[in-house]
Amino acid sequence: MALFRTQSAAIFGIEARPIDIEVDMYPGGSERDFVLVGMPDTAVRESRQRIKSALANSGFPYPSRQVTINLAPANVRKEGAGFDLPIALAILGAMGNVPACPGQMMVGELSLDGGVRPVRGALSVAACARQMGIESVIVPRENAAEAAVVEGLRVYGVAHLNEVIGLLAQPERFTPEPARACGAQAAAGETLDFRDVRGQYTAKRALEVAAAGAHNVLLVGPPGSGKTMLARRLPGILPPLAAAEALETTRIHSVAGMLDAGVGLLAERPFRSPHHTISDAALVGGGMGMPRPGEVSLAHNGVLFLDELPEFPRNVLELLRQPLEERAVTIARSQLTLTFPASFTLVAAMNPCRCGFHGDPTRECRCTGAQVQQYLSKISGPLLDRIDLHIEVPAVPYQELRGRDEGVTSENMRGRVVAAREVQQQRGFVNSEIPPGKLRGICPLDAAGERTLEMAVKRMGLSARAHDRILKVARTIADLSGKEAVEAKHVAEAVQYRSLDRSYWS
Repeated sequence: MALFRTQSAAIFGIEARPIDIEVDMYPGGSERDFVLVGMPDTAVRESRQRIKSALANSGFPYPSRQVTINLAPANVRKEGAGFDLPIALAILGAMGNVPACPGQMMVGELSLDGGVRPVRGALSVAACARQMGIESVIVPRENAAEAAVVEGLRVYGVAHLNEVIGLLAQPERFTPEPARACGAQAAAGETLDFRDVRGQYTAKRALEVAAAGAHNVLLVGPPGSGKTMLARRLPGILPPLAAAEALETTRIHSVAGMLDAGVGLLAERPFRSPHHTISDAALVGGGMGMPRPGEVSLAHNGVLFLDELPEFPRNVLELLRQPLEERAVTIARSQLTLTFPASFTLVAAMNPCRCGFHGDPTRECRCTGAQVQQYLSKISGPLLDRIDLHIEVPAVPYQELRGRDEGVTSENMRGRVVAAREVQQQRGFVNSEIPPGKLRGICPLDAAGERTLEMAVKRMGLSARAHDRILKVARTIADLSGKEAVEAKHVAEAVQYRSLDRSYWS
C-alpha cells in the first residue's frame, strides 16, 4: 500500500483550477474509515457510497482499511460529483490495481454500476489541462466533443470505470476524440427570416441598426403587433460567431450544464428569453454555493430578450445596469469573487399601457393617464438611458398584413450588418462601446448635425448618456450607409429612435 495521486479540476466561474487528489491507506481500519478532507461539499462527501458500489460492480473489492483522501489545495471549496472518477482511480492505485497516471487530468461522476456520467465544465477542464501542459484528459463520453475543442490535447471519452482502467494500462489501444472545428457540430435549426414579418418597416430598419452597432432596443406596441416575432429574428442578422467568441460562449454553457451531448463549439449566437417571474440570481447569476452564470451570461455574444418588460420586478431590472455598462457581471461572496462575461444585445418589449392600446387609433384604451404613467414608471430612467433605440411597433394594417410584398430578407440585412461591423472592427470596437474620450473624434458633426442634435437634446430633455448614445447610433447609421462622416440625416434618424422619451416618459 502506498500513497497515490490523481489530478482533476474544480470549476470557478467559467475557469477551472487544478485539484490534486491524494489517497493514503492505513492498516487496521474498517470500511467505515473513510476520511475526506479539503473543503468538500455535500456532493463530494457523498462520493463514498457511489465509489463503493461502483468498485464492487466493476469487480474490485472496497479496501478494509482506513482511507484518507485529500483534495488539494485544501483552502479551495470543491463542489460537484465530478471528483468521483479520480477519487476511485486513486483508491485503486493505492491498492495496486492501476498504474501511476502522471500527465492525465480526469473528471466524471460515477453511477452505482460503474458507469461514468457527464459533468459540467468539461471544456474549461480541458482548457486548464492544456494551460498546465498536461498531455491528455479523461472525461465522460458525452463531454468528449466539447473537450476536444481544445487544441494540442488528447481527449478520451469513457463510459465505464473498467474502460478507464484499461486506458491507463494500455493507452495505445484507445483512440482519442477527433479535434472539433468551430461550428462543425451545430445542427441546422429552424431559419427565422425577416421576410416573414409583414409591414413594420421602421422596426426592421431599427433592428438592422441595432445589429450593426450592437445597440440595445426597446420595442413598444400593442399585443399582437409582432414584437416577439421581430426580436426572435435578430440573431439571424448578427455577424457569425468568431472562433474566440464561440469558445467563450461554449464555456459558459458548459459550466451551466446546458450543452447537449456530442456538441462541441456552439456555432449560433444564443437567444435567451427568460420569463418575467425570474429571480435576480437566475438573471445575473449567483445562487447557493458556487455562483452559477445567469441569463445575462448565457446570452453572452447573443441576444437577451425580455418580453413584457414592466412585469419584471424592478429590483431585478436594476441589476441589468452593471452588465449593460461593463459587459460583465461580478458576483462577490465572503470568500470568493467571480466575474462572468455578459456582452449581449438587449431587446426588450412592452405594451404602451396595462391594457395595451394606449395611442392605438383603432382600439380604445381603458387606462387613465395616471395608470399609464404608473405602468411606465416601473422602468427607471437610468435603465431606459442604457437602451439606445426606442421603437414604436404599431398594429399592422390589413393591407400590409395581406399584401404579397415579402420585403427585405435576413440574408440581405446580414450582409449590410457584416459590412458595417468590418468598418467598426478597424476602429477596434463596436459603436455601442465607443469610449467617451474617442466619441467626438469618431462621430464629428457638421453645423447642420450640431443644430439637429442640440434641438433634440433641448426639446426632449435628454441626459448626457442619451446624448452620447444618439451619437453612437448616428455613427452606426453612417456606417450602414458607407459614409465616413456623420451627417445631419444620420443624426435625425438616430433622434427618431429616441422619440419615446418625448411621447411617453416626458
